[in-house]
Amino acid sequence: MCKEESEKKEISGAYLTGERPLFGGKNLSIQDTIFTDGESPLKEASDIDLKNSMFQWKYPLWYAKNITAEDCTWFEMARAGVWYTDNLTVKNAVIQAPKNFRRCHELTLDHVFMPNAAETLWHCSGVTMNEVSAKGDYFAMNCENMKISNFELIGNYSFDGAKNVEVHNAKMLSKDAFWNTENVTVYDSFISGEYLGWNAKNLTLINCTIESLQGMCYIENLVMKNCKLLNTNLAFEYSTVDAEITSDIISVLNPTSGIIRAASIGELIMDKEKIDPSKTEIVCEKIGKVSDHLMV
Repeated sequence: MCKEESEKKEISGAYLTGERPLFGGKNLSIQDTIFTDGESPLKEASDIDLKNSMFQWKYPLWYAKNITAEDCTWFEMARAGVWYTDNLTVKNAVIQAPKNFRRCHELTLDHVFMPNAAETLWHCSGVTMNEVSAKGDYFAMNCENMKISNFELIGNYSFDGAKNVEVHNAKMLSKDAFWNTENVTVYDSFISGEYLGWNAKNLTLINCTIESLQGMCYIENLVMKNCKLLNTNLAFEYSTVDAEITSDIISVLNPTSGIIRAASIGELIMDKEKIDPSKTEIVCEKIGKVSDHLMV
């Protein structure tokens, strides 16, 4: 291929309106451009470099491939912005629009702010996230093969059904986080929210601080290493657990099996009609109260 054929065609300072202005565009370098009042401006595009550009209307990148977007902005009406798109890198972006990133593969988000991230990042695979901040419910549902670092989230029901996820240095305010997940490991993070991790399989928390009403229940193979549980009660119900808790636990309810190590437990509830207490080892010098059923 000659040099002229390999170089990208440049579009700079454009103001593009109407339906599909760059539909099926290939091998483009787009800078300082505004996409406004027209749906699907880059649908089925490929090999596109976007820089310092703005999306102001719906469905800007669908069925696209090999896209980089740096210093770009998705406004609120650019909703459902990136669906069915593969090999996408977004850096230094503000994404105000909800319902972004659906069924995308090989997606990198680096220094991205999403203040309205409701129903965002669904059914995606091969996701790398660094320095991402998001606010919105149902974030990252049914995603697979994720590596996440320096992540902040305010929003409930996050990561429902996700598989093969590794998280480092996160701060999450999220009720019902990590439900129905498989093979999730979280390091050095803070998570606050009721009912953490229900129905998960192979959930590992390392050096984490957790605050959760009835957290870590109905889990197959829960591992906690060097974790704190703040204001956490009725923990571990029907879970198989290997937990090392360096703080007090308000109450523990009917773990299925395993071992729990804790600084102290306010109340240990082991109902013989529901579980076999002999299958769980409790290593704790201070237990305030032992009960054989839950008082409601």
